[in-house]
Amino acid sequence: MRFRYSGAIMVAVVFAAFGALPFALSSWWLAPVLLVPAAIGLWAGRAGVDAAPEGLTVRGAVGSRRLDWSEIDGFEAVGKKVAVLLPSGATLPLPAVRPTDVPRLVAAGGRVLGGEADTLGS
Repeated sequence: MRFRYSGAIMVAVVFAAFGALPFALSSWWLAPVLLVPAAIGLWAGRAGVDAAPEGLTVRGAVGSRRLDWSEIDGFEAVGKKVAVLLPSGATLPLPAVRPTDVPRLVAAGGRVLGGEADTLGS
């Protein structure tokens, strides 16, 4: 199962790029303005979480991290965001995952929510 940000972000990126184009073409030193919508588009298209029976893959704009289910102590909800609790006590934010998505996330891994390792703290 894949969790990604809304496709509406990409529509906004296209509008921002078209809006920045005349400004960026007005002078050569303003051309890097086009990098802003490009960077946001890269992030929006790539960031998210892939859940599989083997574990989670957390993807950022340029990197990713693979976690086996055995490496996950639980989940923590902070506002509208969710983070994974690691055995070291550290947390890893899950992009594009909302607290209401946690049961689906855990079910995609073939696990049952409610065990000690699958708790959602607040």
